[in-house]
Amino acid sequence: MAAGSDTGGEIGPAVGVEAHLRAALPDLTRAERQLATHILKNYPVAALGSITALAKASEVSTPTVVRLCQKLGFKGYPDMQAALRLEVEAMLVSPLVKHDRWTGGAPDTHILNRFADAVVGNLQATLGQIDHAEFDAAAALLADPARAVYAIGGRITHAQADYFVTLMKVIRREVALLSGLSNTWPPALLDMKRGDVLVVFDIRRYENSVLQLVELAVEQGAEVVLITDRWISPAAQHARHTLSAYVEAPSAWDSMVSITVLVETLLAAVQTLTWSETEARLKRLEALYDRSRFFRRLR
Repeated sequence: MAAGSDTGGEIGPAVGVEAHLRAALPDLTRAERQLATHILKNYPVAALGSITALAKASEVSTPTVVRLCQKLGFKGYPDMQAALRLEVEAMLVSPLVKHDRWTGGAPDTHILNRFADAVVGNLQATLGQIDHAEFDAAAALLADPARAVYAIGGRITHAQADYFVTLMKVIRREVALLSGLSNTWPPALLDMKRGDVLVVFDIRRYENSVLQLVELAVEQGAEVVLITDRWISPAAQHARHTLSAYVEAPSAWDSMVSITVLVETLLAAVQTLTWSETEARLKRLEALYDRSRFFRRLR
């Protein structure tokens, strides 16, 4: 996962310091994680100043900054800064999204185009920084029939948690959506056994109640799969697997498109891993729909 080049130490703009930071989080010391989280929350500006300013802002020592840079594959802080500057230059020179306007004549400044650009850019950036091994490991956890699966979302992301559970229940057994009401958690935690999986959706502004539930679930022995934004929820310190998405949009609210794509891709991966069971469940479900005449038949 080295970020530096093997030829003369040059660092290209495609390195992706942010992606390396996210991938390294599980293996960092407490101080290094604190530093990495500060950089991610203020990316890339936080690491463009002096090493002393960065250490002070993140409340760590300057040797911690150097050690983190070296863990990312850089010789030191100046090398990481060089990579960051190249990334910034690339972003300014080449827009992330270059495509024909699909709105049939609407100006570039129209909200349809501006929002589409933001969403497509979010999706490209999200898929570009997902660690495939991390994703596959999360899917394998969710496909394990020995583990029950629970899910919870926040004020906005509860819709994604609900969507995830609705489809996951068809794919496999023992899937439950946890209520946002904290007084319902103790009975759910009572049935949560060691090795079960809690899927958590938490984006900015991170909710204290979600973090509290994660801490209680981990005490029960649950494994946490966190789906969050690129600034990383505080729940990440308790998560076995973390998948982050880009969510900014020209709106008062963040966009859920990239998170929805992550959910649907996870569902597809789990379905593939459990297809023998899932196929049988789908056939039984369709038979029940037919018997109950749930859907209208096309004439």
